[in-house]
Amino acid sequence: MVPPTDEAQEALPMPTTPTAADLIVGGLRAHGVDTVFGLPGVQTYDLFDSLARAGDIRVIGARHEQTVAYMAFGYAQATGRTGVYTVVPGPGVLNASAAMLSAHGASAPVLCLTSEIPRAYLGRGLGHLHEMPDQLATLRTITKWSALIEHPSEVPDALATAFREAAGGRPRPVSLAVPWDVLGLRAPAEVAGPLPLPRPIVDPEAIDEAADLLAGAKNPMIMVGGGARHAAAAVRALAERLQAPVVPFRGGRGIVGDDHPLGFTCVSGFERWPETDVVIGIGSRMELSWFRWPEKPAGLKTILLDIDPRQATRLEADVAIVADAGDAAAALAEAVGPQRTDRTEEFTTLKTTVAERFSDVGPELEYLRAIRDVLPRDGFFVEEICQVGFASYFGFEVYTPRTFVTCGHQGTLGFGYPTALGVQAAFPGRPVVSVAGDGGFMFAAQELATAVQYGLNVVAVVFDNGYYGNVHLDQERLFEGRALGGQLRNPDFARLAETFGALGLTARTPDDLRSALDKAFASGRPALVHVPCELGVGASPWKYLMPKSDRS
Repeated sequence: MVPPTDEAQEALPMPTTPTAADLIVGGLRAHGVDTVFGLPGVQTYDLFDSLARAGDIRVIGARHEQTVAYMAFGYAQATGRTGVYTVVPGPGVLNASAAMLSAHGASAPVLCLTSEIPRAYLGRGLGHLHEMPDQLATLRTITKWSALIEHPSEVPDALATAFREAAGGRPRPVSLAVPWDVLGLRAPAEVAGPLPLPRPIVDPEAIDEAADLLAGAKNPMIMVGGGARHAAAAVRALAERLQAPVVPFRGGRGIVGDDHPLGFTCVSGFERWPETDVVIGIGSRMELSWFRWPEKPAGLKTILLDIDPRQATRLEADVAIVADAGDAAAALAEAVGPQRTDRTEEFTTLKTTVAERFSDVGPELEYLRAIRDVLPRDGFFVEEICQVGFASYFGFEVYTPRTFVTCGHQGTLGFGYPTALGVQAAFPGRPVVSVAGDGGFMFAAQELATAVQYGLNVVAVVFDNGYYGNVHLDQERLFEGRALGGQLRNPDFARLAETFGALGLTARTPDDLRSALDKAFASGRPALVHVPCELGVGASPWKYLMPKSDRS
């Protein structure tokens, strides 16, 4: 959507008595929202008209509802701020629901603004346009908080509550629905500004108890997740005092950079696991400790730092500190005292040895190194559910938080490219690379049109082996070579990109990919690099993502 000219804004002033839609737009502005990702429809016309009349909030459209939701998700993942999208009710909400589920799994603050059938028809089951049996109940299964507005006067408080719920405590998606016949209604209400976010007080007794556990620890380890991204400095300070490796799986990558002696990956971290005597989980579900690493070290003690009190009951912990990750990590660093004996040489040697060992993971690692060579340190890498995406969990170096963008445990195939568009919308001056397999990319290939239309200069690197590769390999391995439904017939991806007006390139080697990325970044255009490859060359990354207990 092109914002109105200044003359148009003068000709169409905001009314003295605002509509519900006007109150939403004013509330978005009051909460610092600069971008809304949206696909309009008849039930949301009033909201789009209010956005057009206001003219100071950028609106980015798409070719599918799933994409506007994924773009809001990418915006939130890259910035830490609430990403906002709007779709029509019913089918529009359901089309966007996979992205909402991804945001829920990755603890990302995302706000869905939608509509509903007219109030007079709610709950009657007459089959009104886009009617769902119970949209609010459905949304509540995949959001932290959802509400239905039935009068414009309810909008200010409800919108402020939505933002507080999205960002406060453990961030997660929220939704607000305003019926078709309410969006255009007027009421003499005032816009509400941001509400204070809850911030638990750090329990000093729990900190002392944790410090006592660590006093006797010879080999502590810190596991970090997406909930610690804002607390990188405090986590690093704690790690340096303890001389403890900091191990992420996906969302916590870059909290301590891979070029720091204490910055480990899930693979190098596994080498330290058998000797670990105290593990500290910070803003993490600690998936490695209860799922991916099969055996806990004997006598292991666990300390949990998390703002979500439910994690203290879901995860077994000897000491649970319910607090903001930064506050708790800083308090614990102070309590553990001065830095322990430096282990830089030991850990650097171990990390180098491990990197040499996993070099058997075939060409994916070489392609990942090619991307890392060209992508600036502050550039964004958006993974995807594919072989190169899996290998990136340990084979792609990450230096700063939020630059490795993931959908977390949902493993939502096809999320990568539309999410990368949202990342680029948030940071138009920073390079964004999206990797995908041929199957996953085709979930949203039409959004090349969106990239070109809005100047979202993402570079998509599409690895094409003609299969849903992970599925096909699993079927062959598990069912005596039988495989069904995983083979694909693909377009010429480079030519496809050109038909949309993007730059289309082909790379057949890692060196080709370096050259193609240089050309793509220099072009200042959306680009796609097609990488034809063979399926099943080299060791599977799952050998390292789900290691055997004996590591044989």
